Amino acid sequence: MESLPWGSGPAGGETDPRSPQAGWERECWGGGTWPLSHPGPDAVSPPELRAPMGDFVLVWEEKLRPPKKRKAKQPPCEGRPRDRHEQWKRKFLNNLRGAGLLTEKVRETLSERKTIHYLKLSAPWDVLVYYAEELCLRAPLQAQPNPDCNSSDEVLRRLRVPNPMYQQVPNKPSDFYTCAFRKSKLDRFLGSDSRDTYFTHTQRHRIVYEILARTAYGKRKHAEVGIERLLNEGIYTAAFPLHEGPFEMPEYEVPGEELNPRQVLYHFWAQWRCWYQYQPLDHIREYFGEKIAIYFAWLGETRAAGSSLPADLPVLAARRQEICESGGQFLMCPLCDTCQTWNISEICPMAKVGYLFDHPGTVFFSVFMSFWAVTFLEYWKRTNATLAHHWDCMDFQEEEERPRPEFAAMAPQMEQNPVTGVKEPYFPARARLSRILTGSMAIVIMVRAPQDAALPSARASGANISSTMVNLVLILLMSQVYTSLAEKLTRWEMHRTQTLHEDAFTFKVFIFQFVNFYSSPFYVAFFKGRFVGYPGQYGKLLGMRNEDCGPGGCLIELAQQLFIIMVGKQIVSNIQEFLIPKLKAWRQKRKLARVRGSQISQEPRRWEEDYELIECEGLFEEYLEMVLQFGFITIFVAAFPLAPLFALLNNWVEIRLDAQKFVCEYRRPVAYRAQHIGVWFFILEVLAQISVIINAFLIAFTSDFLPRLLYQYEHDSQLRGYINFTLAYAPQSYVASNHTLYKAFRDTSGSYTLFYWKLLAIRLGFIIAFEHVVFFCLRLIDWLVPDVPESLEVKIKRERYLAKQALADNHDVLLTVSPDSPSPGQCAGRRVRVPMCLLGSVCPARVSTSREAHGIPLQGQTWPPAPVLPTMPV
Repeated sequence: MESLPWGSGPAGGETDPRSPQAGWERECWGGGTWPLSHPGPDAVSPPELRAPMGDFVLVWEEKLRPPKKRKAKQPPCEGRPRDRHEQWKRKFLNNLRGAGLLTEKVRETLSERKTIHYLKLSAPWDVLVYYAEELCLRAPLQAQPNPDCNSSDEVLRRLRVPNPMYQQVPNKPSDFYTCAFRKSKLDRFLGSDSRDTYFTHTQRHRIVYEILARTAYGKRKHAEVGIERLLNEGIYTAAFPLHEGPFEMPEYEVPGEELNPRQVLYHFWAQWRCWYQYQPLDHIREYFGEKIAIYFAWLGETRAAGSSLPADLPVLAARRQEICESGGQFLMCPLCDTCQTWNISEICPMAKVGYLFDHPGTVFFSVFMSFWAVTFLEYWKRTNATLAHHWDCMDFQEEEERPRPEFAAMAPQMEQNPVTGVKEPYFPARARLSRILTGSMAIVIMVRAPQDAALPSARASGANISSTMVNLVLILLMSQVYTSLAEKLTRWEMHRTQTLHEDAFTFKVFIFQFVNFYSSPFYVAFFKGRFVGYPGQYGKLLGMRNEDCGPGGCLIELAQQLFIIMVGKQIVSNIQEFLIPKLKAWRQKRKLARVRGSQISQEPRRWEEDYELIECEGLFEEYLEMVLQFGFITIFVAAFPLAPLFALLNNWVEIRLDAQKFVCEYRRPVAYRAQHIGVWFFILEVLAQISVIINAFLIAFTSDFLPRLLYQYEHDSQLRGYINFTLAYAPQSYVASNHTLYKAFRDTSGSYTLFYWKLLAIRLGFIIAFEHVVFFCLRLIDWLVPDVPESLEVKIKRERYLAKQALADNHDVLLTVSPDSPSPGQCAGRRVRVPMCLLGSVCPARVSTSREAHGIPLQGQTWPPAPVLPTMPV
């Protein structure tokens, strides 16, 4: 195919009078008609251009200003922004018509102060065929069975156990062997004889959006191209594809097959009663596209993997009695300069709770979670590969991504693109590098703030529940500040494409939020109580005594912090996801109700109802929340073994909230293609590797597992006298001595005992052994488990073979359908001439494309040559 300049092609040029689209248009925005070669604003398009109107909707608002008396006559200003915007809008619509799009001006919403215009866009058959080949869409060659692939369902079926998670969802999309679409081979693809249903609604609006993104509205050398920049300039207020009907179920009973796709998703997915059932991923992909479907598939896998985690509730050890029954035997030194002495028996409740987390089973649970994290990621890679092939996006790659609208508007110069050979906006790489380095220094400065803020908050109140709640509020507030700062830094760095921009933004936000949420637990786990000193020689910083752990120890305090931060974050996020979209939708409906005024009695049309919904906010916040949660259940699982349980409960709620937002409260988003979750998978792998090291240090230095183990080996296997062994008498020089004790392995002079040095060596050796054994096993799992299942490799080879046969020239053979066909009356005794690439084990009459038509025949149809769209010269 001939290479086209950036932003050009059929979407970028003026109308060619020789093209079949020249002069055909229904109505102009603003009430008039465009120049037509066929008279009349309501002229009917010729047969080759007829298409169902409404693939996409453009909305713009005009403020009506009442005339004011002018003190003096002023010459008209031709360069006013309003006039320039009108000129851009007119040229943009002219170029859209030149690209072959059909437009329809629909009913306006009028008021005394504002007018809302709606323009529906639709792509005729010729435009769809041209861009299907341009965008490398996949075309169906041969139908194949599409069973529900759930590992748990297969296990329960083999065990002959009823599966309450399974549900029969109507209108399930069919699965096909596919190949890249070719217009010259159109008659060899399934369903090519039905022009109205060959392309799905999702494919249609994806093609229309591609045209909108490529169409110029001003000068190309100034990068005045694309609908996104027009939206940023405020020329259009919204651009969105239409929902396929309402989501509310009809009052009367309707068969499932007659429900529209939105109602199917609401009834079988978005309702709260579906919390325990499988997600209809094929339906989600068919309606919202691969990018959103892959997110929900990944979220569902995290829920399924979390449900398989074991509970970590050990039996309380009898050695807690040594603390609870000690009475006043152990008088402890004050924990701060203003504190009083206390008896160790006072922490009996904390000791009981502490043994829930600090026991020998914690080590095995930490090892298990390390294996679980890597096994989950390996399993997701296999699942992702299967879904990517199933949804025809395995080989999807954008060969040359367009520059971002903000980059095109702010780039200081134009340079020739080495790939396309066309001049486009350019920002020097050296200048970008200096900005990235400056932004990195800003990140380093900002990440120090939480570490410095964590110390005084904990010191002031002894790290009790109230101080942790205050810390959570500060964390949530700072997260908004960090996100705003990361967005400004990323914009300042001037990344060329949207993918590079999103990756840089994701990395910055993750670094900020990682430090923001994890700095306080890191401080408690590895720094608090480590540099205290001993009575009479306490370590001080800026004249203040270094902070010691609470009476119950650092591990119970760490578990408390993790519980409040993790669960509190989940509760606040879910409340926000439930309330904020509803408040925004209420505000949008109220705003439009004021504009409609007297027209409110009229029933709103589909495009007006969709405009009342809120704009889709994307998946960034959803991914960020789940990735941070993944860090909590892997990095600190040794201190808070109940984290996976709360993560599982949160995932159940998260799926329903997100489903309701996309189905009921969001405008329909553009169906972007994607083959994986992007940079988030790399972040998950980094967190899985970090978790092994962090858990090794937690077990070695924060818990009492190794000290108890060494005491059992050298002194008493039943741990009798262990508490007394871990305490040391304060030196005689200490003023408040009076035979007080403190927790440390020191002698009466304050020097470390031999047991301390033995324990230190064992701790370091445990860290090295733990991480080496775990990392070796993880690498072994990664090597043994292939990323692509063997069955999928066979399907890929089969699909390539069929594609090769489909694109060949001599491929027709005769196929005789057996009279023993499983569908009598439809296939029996028929002698059909079909392409060889369509041969398979599936009966042709049982194939359903689910593209608003069931039972598309397999016989190839030869279409008359369709008019060729004009192409811009290179």
